Amino acid sequence: MAPGVYLLDRAASPQFGRTPIVVRVVRELDRPTYHGWTWIDCYQLDQHGDAVDKRQLFVMPEGVKPVDVPHVPYAARRRGNGVR
Repeated sequence: MAPGVYLLDRAASPQFGRTPIVVRVVRELDRPTYHGWTWIDCYQLDQHGDAVDKRQLFVMPEGVKPVDVPHVPYAARRRGNGVR
């Protein structure tokens, strides 16, 4: 799996069935696992594209969906300027 920003939902793993998350993948980990699954080293992102938690997750790469998350600079959020 290539580094990038991805949506993790039920297709990626049952653990995200109720609450999908967006992550920035740093790398795929070299750990033994079941066929069709992998471990990833990633940062969970908030609605602004900021990292809020570092995680290692067990996912099915075929269910991971690439997404575009525009980053809104912190200063713009403080001024009340949103994404336009």
